[in-house]
Amino acid sequence: MVGTMALLPPFIRPARAPKASKAQKAPRAQKDAPPLAVTGLPADDEMLLDVPDDLLGPALVAAGRGEYRPAAGLLARTRVRRDWEARDRYVKRLAAFAQARPEWFEEWRAGAPRDPDVLLVAAQLAVGRAWCSPAREELLREVSPLITAAAQSWDRDPVPWRIALDHARGAHAGHKYFGELWEAAVRRSPHHFGCHLAALRYLASSWHGSHRECFDFADRAAQDAPADSLVQSLPALAAMIYLTDGCGPEVPRARLDSAADRAIVLSARLGADDSRAAEVRNGLVYVLARLGRREDALVQLRLLGPYVTSFPWNRFSDDPLGHFLAVREDIVSGRPARPWNGHDGHATGADH
Repeated sequence: MVGTMALLPPFIRPARAPKASKAQKAPRAQKDAPPLAVTGLPADDEMLLDVPDDLLGPALVAAGRGEYRPAAGLLARTRVRRDWEARDRYVKRLAAFAQARPEWFEEWRAGAPRDPDVLLVAAQLAVGRAWCSPAREELLREVSPLITAAAQSWDRDPVPWRIALDHARGAHAGHKYFGELWEAAVRRSPHHFGCHLAALRYLASSWHGSHRECFDFADRAAQDAPADSLVQSLPALAAMIYLTDGCGPEVPRARLDSAADRAIVLSARLGADDSRAAEVRNGLVYVLARLGRREDALVQLRLLGPYVTSFPWNRFSDDPLGHFLAVREDIVSGRPARPWNGHDGHATGADH
């Protein structure tokens, strides 16, 4: 362990001790809760899964008609404005759509084969296809040139490097190589959330059960990041990994609560129209429910409104919306949460 850790000095740095959380006490028994309407939550049939924002939505509708230009314009704008977080989200959604409906993308690719945005979607699409295959490692080796082409086409863009980090995790790359990719990624965008999440997942998969490394990395990254950065949610994601891992030494409750508290502060900073908010709050609801912090979970459910994201619920079920609704019912009713996959079981691993 010591030898491998030494290969990633910017990666595993000691984090400052977390401040004591105000919510470290064991949760008190809850009385029967009122129905959804009384708690201010939308009804089950009003909940929406993976709703695109106002910019991505029209691009997806046009792609459904076989038209690629709105998607091309959307990604070009993120590149010119260096809006790397939005660019990363849009590339994932467009690549997923192209995997199911490829016609529009193939036409775009044929007309502009060297376009940086085409190359980026192509790299994401290829990694996504390989990831779902039983021959994952072999197929991932074959798509390396696509990632290289995307990275070289627009050198300032960190998103190809996030794809490269995901690719390295799937290919079981060594720590030295991953560290080199990580350094290249953070040179382009020091606080890019996608790259940090890819690194956290790599740590979790490489050192299965060694949650201290995940928490140290996540805490240090959050401490270094701006207050409104999505990286502030990284410790809560480390907590989620721990709670779903089912192995390794116990993490102190204070550290789990501190991670959740940091994400709560971030959630409060994100406005109702902030497209980043839904995934942060969905993940936070899961962590708070697992920690027995019902009142805090209810606050996040109210802030969340009708917007459900597949992550994290697709880690536990092929029906992420149904799983979310079941968890929400447990929270609202005040009943103990139904059995979880995770630290008392195993998650499905739908984390790509």
